[in-house]
Amino acid sequence: MAEPRIDVHFHYLPDFYRSALIAAGFSHADGIARLPDWSERDMIETMDRLGIERAYLSISSPGVHFGDDGAARDLARRVNEEAARLKSVHSGRIEFFASTPLPDIDGAVAEIAHAIDTLGASGVVFESHFHGIYLGDDRLEPVLAELDRRRAVLFVHPTTPGISCGCGGGTPDFGYPAPMMEFVFDTTRTFTNMVLSGTFERHRELRIILPHAGAALPILAGRIDLIGPMLAPEGAAKPPSMREALKCAHFDLAGTPVPELLGALLSVADPNHIHYGSDWPYTPTPVCEKLAAELDGTALLDGPLRSQAMRRNSERLFAERSDTHAPQS
Repeated sequence: MAEPRIDVHFHYLPDFYRSALIAAGFSHADGIARLPDWSERDMIETMDRLGIERAYLSISSPGVHFGDDGAARDLARRVNEEAARLKSVHSGRIEFFASTPLPDIDGAVAEIAHAIDTLGASGVVFESHFHGIYLGDDRLEPVLAELDRRRAVLFVHPTTPGISCGCGGGTPDFGYPAPMMEFVFDTTRTFTNMVLSGTFERHRELRIILPHAGAALPILAGRIDLIGPMLAPEGAAKPPSMREALKCAHFDLAGTPVPELLGALLSVADPNHIHYGSDWPYTPTPVCEKLAAELDGTALLDGPLRSQAMRRNSERLFAERSDTHAPQS
């Protein structure tokens, strides 16, 4: 029997959120065939099937902001209150990352305070961009400063790059759903933006979890560190190191990390910063079982590494967060 897991990449879709997605035209969000089924009962049953002792819930792509700040504030508050209810009902098994109404800056700062201080959120979830605003953008500075002040955990989830992102007019449509490839690239894009913009040098207490075993970052780290200094103006400071940033970041193992990507991740990451993630229900339960079995069986996690990745790293990360839960003056 595998050791019980802690899952940092586990989604929820309450009925009212599903209705909001459909009303906003996201019944096939990110090109998926259909929104997955979700219920509170299925959630607990799936956790039991996968050996998940505790799960950190988050709202997935496309988040809660569909064009109207007021509606986004209301929907963020509602999904966060529902997550807090689930946490209360299933004490010890359910925690959550709070959604925010970004790119509404004032609304996001207010919701972070309410979600952490009143509802007991364990951190926040950000999409990889908000209507084209990537996470190293100066416009997000007040929100990142608030997270840094709280030593908050920031879980990043990819979303579909759009025409507004300023990346050459948008994403080519090859007829594939975005989770197949574009999610990987957008996670890579937004973290690189954060690193090269100096986000982590300004906010040294911010703790970030990147999904899907770091996306393409383990492969591209050396290339970014090689080319970045070559592009800097003469006499300018050397750009921040991607390899150093990856040593500080945390990663979940959702997706298909075995065998290729996990080996690459272990070459650049701190092994104390790797966490289990299932990506349920967007990844169906039988597929989650198959992927979990691969993680349980891979020689890449031999010895203490498996126990660290399945639960102990998460226990340590969130125990540290609990020790600093109160805002610092």
